[in-house]
Amino acid sequence: MKTNKIIFCLGLVLLAFPLTAQVVSKDSLSNLREQKQMLEISKRLNENKMQLAKLENEREEKMMEVSQTSENAQKSADANKQAADKLKDESQDRKLARRANNSAGSAKSDAKKARKAGYSLGKLDSNINALKASIQKDEKELADMQPNIHPEPMY
Repeated sequence: MKTNKIIFCLGLVLLAFPLTAQVVSKDSLSNLREQKQMLEISKRLNENKMQLAKLENEREEKMMEVSQTSENAQKSADANKQAADKLKDESQDRKLARRANNSAGSAKSDAKKARKAGYSLGKLDSNINALKASIQKDEKELADMQPNIHPEPMY
């Protein structure tokens, strides 16, 4: 009998527990949503800043690659010109014709590599600019969401 009373009292307590739950006002819900949104923006902002740093480090490598491929293309073009000039003097020489043909192919492939490197650098620059714009937008949005807390003057 005593056990039944204890179980009955425990059951009443468990049934009454949800009734005593704290009521969340609409203001606090909107504050929580706003805080959640601010956290999401902050997270996205940090990810974008990390990605920007990575891309800017890549940019140095790409610039060196563009410089190197451009230099190689210029050297190949000069070698091709020399081979063509030699072939012009002796147009029936098979060996010179083969060298001129090979140097023309090298010049063509080196020029193609230089163009690809330039396009790659341009694409990287546009990605960096887009990321910077996104970071600025997120920073502005985050600043607008921050509560304007003005310290009360002390008298």
